[in-house]
Order: sequence, then C-alpha cells, then structure tokens
Amino acid sequence: MSGFLYENLAAGLGQQIKEGLYAPGDKLPPVRRFAETQGVSVATAVSAYYRLEAMGYIEARPKSGFYVKRLYRGEVDTPSQSQPDSVPSAVTGQEMALNLVKSTNNPNMVQFGAAVPAPSFLPTQMIAEAVRKVARQDSEILNDYLFPPGLPELRQQIARRMVGNGCNISSDQIIVTDGCQEALRLALRACAEPGDVIAIESPTFYGLLQVIHSLRMKVIEIPTDPDTGLSLEALQMAIDQWPIKACVLVPSFSNPLGLSMPDDKKRRLIQMLSKREIPIIEDDVYGEISHDNRRPKPLKAFDSDDWVIYCSSFSKTLSPGLRLGWVASKRYRERLEYFKYVANLATSSVAQLAVAEILQSGKFDRYLSKIRQQYAFAVDRMTAAIVKLFPFGTKVTRPKGGFVLWIELPFAIDTFELANRLARHQISIAPGRIFSMTEKYNHFLRLSCALDWNTDTELALLKIVNEIELMRIDS
Repeated sequence: MSGFLYENLAAGLGQQIKEGLYAPGDKLPPVRRFAETQGVSVATAVSAYYRLEAMGYIEARPKSGFYVKRLYRGEVDTPSQSQPDSVPSAVTGQEMALNLVKSTNNPNMVQFGAAVPAPSFLPTQMIAEAVRKVARQDSEILNDYLFPPGLPELRQQIARRMVGNGCNISSDQIIVTDGCQEALRLALRACAEPGDVIAIESPTFYGLLQVIHSLRMKVIEIPTDPDTGLSLEALQMAIDQWPIKACVLVPSFSNPLGLSMPDDKKRRLIQMLSKREIPIIEDDVYGEISHDNRRPKPLKAFDSDDWVIYCSSFSKTLSPGLRLGWVASKRYRERLEYFKYVANLATSSVAQLAVAEILQSGKFDRYLSKIRQQYAFAVDRMTAAIVKLFPFGTKVTRPKGGFVLWIELPFAIDTFELANRLARHQISIAPGRIFSMTEKYNHFLRLSCALDWNTDTELALLKIVNEIELMRIDS
C-alpha cells in the first residue's frame, strides 16, 4: 500500500466502517488506544482520525472523542401515501422492466436501476467454497433431479430459521423454488385463476406485475403509506366491492418503498383477510436485511389459521445467480408442489446442496451480521448524496432495511424519458411508471444503493441531476 502511514491507517479504518464493523453513531477507540494497537505514534493516529474526518466518515465531539458520522440526518420529507385508481385492471406496459433487467448484464452500465447487489456485497468466496465442497462429497446426487419439494436438509434448515422468526412451519410444508419470482408465481396459481382479481400494494415490485400479467389475472392497487404499508381501510373497501381472490404484499422492507409494517397492523391485516378466507401471499425476500439487526417478524408469524403463503429466497442475501428460493404453506402444499413439478421438474441440485451447507455451518448468520451494517451505510450514503445534489423539494423514503430508495421529484418530469436519456450514457435507473399499472408515478424513480461507490458512481449521480434539470427547463 502506497502513501503516508496515516493515510493508510485512515483507508483501513474507513474500509472497516464501510463493511459495518463500526456503525453510524459508534464511538471509535480513543486516540492513544488506537495508536497502541496499530503500533504508531499518537501524532500519526491523530492524523489518521483527522483524515477520516476530512473524508466525511467520522466527526469529532468536544470532550468526547471521535464518532462514525451519520451521513444522513433526516433533512428531507418522505413521499406521501399513494392514491391509485381503485378499479381492477389488466396489467400492461411492462416492457421497460424487461429492458431494465437486461441492462444488468452490461458491465459498463452504472447500475442504479435493478435491485441486484454488487458482488462486493455478496459472499462469493463462501459460495464458491460450499459448491466445491458439495461437489466433492455428493457427486452422485449431482447426477439426479431433486424433485419437489426439494432437498430435505435444505428444507429443514429453512424451517428452523422460520421457526426462529416465530413462524409455525415444518419442513414438509416448504417447496424449494427457482428464486422468489417462481415462488410468487406458484402461490398465485395455487389460490387464483386467470381473470381473478389480486390486491397489491401501490407502488409495488414490477416483477410481481409481470407474474400477474403472465397468469392473465387482474390487479387492484391499494393505497400504501411509505412508513406503515398498505391502507387497511382502503383494502376493506376493495374487498367489500370486488371479488378479490388473494392479496400480495411485501411487509418487511418492501420494494420500492422500503417500509416495514408494524406488528399490530400485521395482526389486523391477517384477521381481516382470514375472516373472509382470502389468502395472503407474503414476499419476504428482504426480511433478513434489517439495518439494525432486529429482523421484523414475518406476517406468517401471526398466521394462526394458515391463510398466509410465505415466499422468499436467498437472491438478495447470498447470490442472485443461485436462483434459490422457497414457498411455504400447509393449506396449499399439494397444489404448490404439483405446479412446481409441471413448471420445471426441479431446482438446481448444486445450489440446494451448497446453501444447505452454508446454513448448517452457521456462516450465513455471521455473514448477515456484517452485511446488514454495510447495507445500512450504503443507504445512508446514497440518501446523503440525494439530499445534497437533487433539486430542492425532492422527497426520499427512509427505509430501515433493504437497499433501495423511492424518490419523488418536486416537479413533473417523465422519469421514463429520463431513464432512456441516461441509458445512452450507460446509467440505469428504475422509472416510477414500471411500479404500477397506471401513470401515477411518472415523476418518481427508484435507485439501488447496493453498488460500489467510486468516481464513476458520483459522476453518474451528477449526470442524473443534470438530466433532471435539463428536462425541467425543456418542459
């Protein structure tokens, strides 16, 4: 490593802060103790701390010491509750979403658009070691299909984790899937038919809209608060007026809002829909990525009558390339298992064996404890940049988990057109339009925070702001 000694010390400590060893607000070791542990002079240690302060990582507090800086202090409003049309409709206009997903294969693209973590956020070495280990130990099973419901050892490990989160689940109720997207598709097929009406949050993950579209079902969008989730009052009105066959939602760190529904609201939601025997399909793919290590209880934890079909995956926590998820339900287990079989016979044997090995070893929880702070720092850093750079009046969500931000611009420009302009500069964003069937989110966008922060990232953010200003002037 080149440079002065204090610069190298500052760089190393800065990397530890980024990786979550020190969280925002944590106090750093006193200067003398830091100097002793590093084997340097007090003057060098002080210089390293001042260097970190100049870089914006830490702040000095009089007569107290040095603390990791909270990059974002809440100087921005959050978007207001959505107000979608309350009429069931077919899903249309999702072509842009496919183009957005395809752009992730472009190595030259600055990836703010797709909610796919950069490799630096993922335990690639851990996965590679697990794959090599299971390939040596279980070479015979690699030659066979692991037909539904999937590898028993993996399902047992998943069930243990779910029980630990308060869910009344056994391993025989779990069907292994090709990611959460397939889990959602199987769940919808198990409890609804083409033409049926599905209640969803608004805005919602565009992948869910694509699944509903492919199944030829209709959706009704329910107003959703960025802090507490969908409106139970609006949902009750929709149930009274329309023949809703299922409700799909992401109650823990939803995409794109990042909200976490309060426990009392989860209870009321389940009571409301269970009374009408309407199944709830829970997408809990972000549930493990809490920024403060307090994982929210899944809806399934409050489900005493088995009306919640639980869906999740390891795509956001271990690797999107593994394509490994699961769906859990006692009531619909047989239908889910059958639909999984006719869809694609089985999920990758290698992926199931490798993840089972990682879960059994305890490495997954150790990794989670580290990566949660890294995601928290990434979201904090992106929020601070938006507050500093974006036009005055911009509104941003304040998620307590996950790694995406939902942004409302203060004036009416079309972020779909903004996305097209930025694509020509090798920058991807997710325009608000694709998170709804309507055009109510034309001046919204979603940004992923889980990308490597470097000069290219900062220049790309400046380019986004410049294009926003040019479009505002042109309008």
